[in-house]
Amino acid sequence: MADQRTAPPTVYDVASAAGVSIATVSRVLRTPDAVREGTRDRVQAAIRSLGYVPSGNARGLAGKRTGVVGLLLPGFDVVPDERPDLVTDGGVRVVDDRRHMTQPFSSNLYFDEVLRGAETEAWQRGLALMVAAGRGSSRDVIVNDVAGRVDGLAVLAQTVPDDLLEHVARRIPVVVLADDRRSHGFDSVSVDNAAGMRTLASHVIGRLGIRSLAYLAGPIDSPDDMERSAGFRAALDDHGVPASSVRIVHGDFGRARARELAASLLAGDVPRAILCSNDQSALGVLEAAAARGVRVPDDVVVTGFDGIDAGRFAAPRLTTVHQPMGALGRAAVLAIVDRLERPDGPPRAVRLPVEVLLRESCPPSLQP
Repeated sequence: MADQRTAPPTVYDVASAAGVSIATVSRVLRTPDAVREGTRDRVQAAIRSLGYVPSGNARGLAGKRTGVVGLLLPGFDVVPDERPDLVTDGGVRVVDDRRHMTQPFSSNLYFDEVLRGAETEAWQRGLALMVAAGRGSSRDVIVNDVAGRVDGLAVLAQTVPDDLLEHVARRIPVVVLADDRRSHGFDSVSVDNAAGMRTLASHVIGRLGIRSLAYLAGPIDSPDDMERSAGFRAALDDHGVPASSVRIVHGDFGRARARELAASLLAGDVPRAILCSNDQSALGVLEAAAARGVRVPDDVVVTGFDGIDAGRFAAPRLTTVHQPMGALGRAAVLAIVDRLERPDGPPRAVRLPVEVLLRESCPPSLQP
């Protein structure tokens, strides 16, 4: 992609190609919903065709760098305010919060660790880190805006469509987190999801001898979940367990949805083990089990994947596959720096190791 980084097109080029004014191009970039669909489509087509990236720091002047790297995470700004029953007493708000068992941002603990690692590595290298979050109709605007202000961009897999990433990568290095995207032309940083889940599932099936299984998967379009599910299926094959005998349900990696699905799984014949594709889902299963009086691990074994701190403080403590979330963020910044220093060459992939942590929810062995 380095050979495509020629003199960057300007806003005047975009306006000329789309047959509109510069002001219209600016509105499409900043407030696309305020522009008629036909006009907006022409401008966006011109932007993609020309490879135009808006500059917030005159980054094209004399080829200077900004000293800033970007990190784009899923939108945190779409969580609705669902706290009802507000009672006031003078200047202090009193809220009946009994029906809200989780904090709105609790499902983002994984991203907190990734962010911390990226920030640490950037700081140690004398760089600033710009963090952006957004999705939906504002995604293109946010991605283009950030891309014009940074020297390189790290993006969580599936957060941004490939065509938009390809557009940005024509101007700055792009690193994809949590997926090997070399086939798409991007540098990537990921962990060994399949091996981690395969090892954990083999412990449950082989070491503990459990055959009555349920698997709580994540979103069907998640690269992480695809790899973890492949590892789970490999463990079934390793131990001769028919996949048709396993109850598989798909969640959204969130705790609340996992509680709902677990309540259904625990309503009939309780499986001897529920393996979850991430820790937040597993914590939701633990909550559902406690609500129904199902004992963990005496009645059902529960496992997760990620290694977030909340799992260490769960009751019982959560068995999980720990991935180095902070190291993911650090490796992403390193990959950007490396690509800036060595722009030529094929896409590179970094794959980090994981480890299985056996705790009380699925111990090393079960009592007879």
